[in-house]
Amino acid sequence: MPAASAPPPVADGGDGIALAGADAGAVRTPSAADAWGGPRTGREATLSDRVVDYRIQVRLDAITHTLDGRERLTWRNRSAVPVSVVYLHLYLNAFRNTGSTFFHEKHDLGLDAGGDTPVRRDGWGWIDMTSVRQAGRAVRQSFVQPDGGPATDMTVVRLDLPQPVAPGQRTTLDIDFAAQLPRVIARTGWFGSFHLVGQWFPKIAVLELPGERGATAPRWNAHEFHIDSEFYADFGNYDVTVDVPSDYRVGATGVLQGAPETFHQRTRYRYVQDDVHDFAWTADKRFAAPLRGTWAGTGSPEVAVQVLYPPEYVASAGPALKATQDALTYFSRTLGPYPYRSVTVVIPPYNAGEAGGMEYPTFFTAEGYAKVPPGSSTAAALDFVSIHEFGHGYFYGILASNEFEEPMLDEGLNEFWDQRMLRDGHRRYDLLPPWLNRVGVHLPVTDPFVFERLGAQVDDPSDPTGASAWNRLDASGYGSVYSRTATLMRDLETELGRPALERAFKDYYTTWKFRHPSIADLRESLVASTGQRALIERVFDQQVYAVHKLDDSLADLTSEPVTPLAGRVVEAGRAVTRGEEETEALADARTAAWDKAHPQAAPGAGPFAWRTTVTVRRRGAAVPQTLVVTFADGSTRRFDWDDALPWKRWSFIDQRRAVSAQLDPQQRHFLDANKLDDGRRIEGDHAAARRWSADILALLQALQTALVNL
Repeated sequence: MPAASAPPPVADGGDGIALAGADAGAVRTPSAADAWGGPRTGREATLSDRVVDYRIQVRLDAITHTLDGRERLTWRNRSAVPVSVVYLHLYLNAFRNTGSTFFHEKHDLGLDAGGDTPVRRDGWGWIDMTSVRQAGRAVRQSFVQPDGGPATDMTVVRLDLPQPVAPGQRTTLDIDFAAQLPRVIARTGWFGSFHLVGQWFPKIAVLELPGERGATAPRWNAHEFHIDSEFYADFGNYDVTVDVPSDYRVGATGVLQGAPETFHQRTRYRYVQDDVHDFAWTADKRFAAPLRGTWAGTGSPEVAVQVLYPPEYVASAGPALKATQDALTYFSRTLGPYPYRSVTVVIPPYNAGEAGGMEYPTFFTAEGYAKVPPGSSTAAALDFVSIHEFGHGYFYGILASNEFEEPMLDEGLNEFWDQRMLRDGHRRYDLLPPWLNRVGVHLPVTDPFVFERLGAQVDDPSDPTGASAWNRLDASGYGSVYSRTATLMRDLETELGRPALERAFKDYYTTWKFRHPSIADLRESLVASTGQRALIERVFDQQVYAVHKLDDSLADLTSEPVTPLAGRVVEAGRAVTRGEEETEALADARTAAWDKAHPQAAPGAGPFAWRTTVTVRRRGAAVPQTLVVTFADGSTRRFDWDDALPWKRWSFIDQRRAVSAQLDPQQRHFLDANKLDDGRRIEGDHAAARRWSADILALLQALQTALVNL
């Protein structure tokens, strides 16, 4: 595939190293073989090529919901040039005021983040670096907006270093910071005594080198905090000490080091985790005693799994633990061994739902339910969110793609692998609420990809699947990242076969774990594993780097006997002239005589051959299609359609009578806008409606969810 020209980076003027532009995603050029230090084979001393080291001490004031922190950040210059300017993310400033990029997008696009309730006086959140020093010398700070956001956005800060960092060398920044947590919004913040502390500390951006994710020269990848964007950071080590009131329970990324230290009614917890790119924690005095379990798998250390939950959601703790253990088994088997020693699951309390459904390394939040009847829609929701958030530990965590620029590599691929797990495990759920189940009304479903079609914008797609998180038409465009990617990958799996697709994903994981792959790297992994370059490039060009509606339909089907000709014809050597009615009567007589003489004849047999005509229409992009015509005796005939013409007609004569025709009989194209028009029967078509009744079931689920959330 010819490489597209790289988008121009944003000029900086500091040390000649530019900032990546807002359109730097949807990478077409594969990364170099030695990108990010080369593949991690397991023979290296560390899991990742560690670039950063964070040592943080933080104190929580549980009354004012503020943080007082000290951070020692050590960063390694991987480039071949001196670096005198670095960039840090201050994500909490997205909630500082309505001048942030986050709130501008919330207002301009009408997007929902944290609900429509106006932010109260105590609802804002922010972070200030009160001191930044390099080797004891003060560092100058200035805010920048790399994506062209409002000048009032303060989520990216530029630091002009007194001492440049030489190639291959490290520098240490000593940072004092003060932060106000927001009332829970966008999966961080506080509610009552509950605190989810995510994206809470000054965090250095990523310096990408030539040959990494489409970069042609060193560039800083530092985007503003957009309303629909998540994160991207270097791998490294975290050593974090959390100081909280002694009546609070704490959970965090990583492994607790020794016994907590208590003094003056406060307790310090120290957590350490190497080879990750983020750190989050939670604290609440209402947490019940954790529910704990373990998991062991080939190639992995023994994993300690714990669930932190409030008393009102005790019923959710066991199912969340079981789903996490099941996900550990599936992801380790189908992608690669889980490399860490812990997983912490947090169930937020009642009224803190905005904190649910968020992922961090070795740590995620699920959702809470007071009752979780087995096999119910509630059980299905809790099962899925637990699997989904754990799955991010692979696609967001270990593979560590750029969630700003290429969210399909995390949200989309993770959604696909989660649904694949549910499908392969033959999980069966009831979509109706438990109160209907109790009176004997059920609506079971087993194919989760039918639901994904509902969110995949199959009828009117607005954005390429590979577009950035924020450059989309509206909220549904970002939502389609999940469902459209999952549906696209499901279609690709149907084309390639399940074993081939799973082998390709395992190779992708093995090659790119701890290395920040791009969309182009995913594409090339799929090609290398399957050998199907033409197919995979067609899919990526059509639906990842661009977007096209698919809409093929079976427009008409006829199958009629080839009866004697009316008019002037020659029969048995002499000319005969017959009218149309006379000819029709002659055909009827021959048919009646034949039926009498052949009482045991097979369906569709008779004295005449049959002319079958099938017409198909194309109202969208071209995809390879298969048409299968079924005859009265049960036999079939196959036709292939692989051109860009808007319609196609086949007409043929056969001794068999056609009774039905079906486009896409293997269901390879779930992205098609309307699967109900893929089939026809000559005596009325009920089969297609039966096949796609699951769409109606999924719609009922969506309606049910809407009613529950009113």
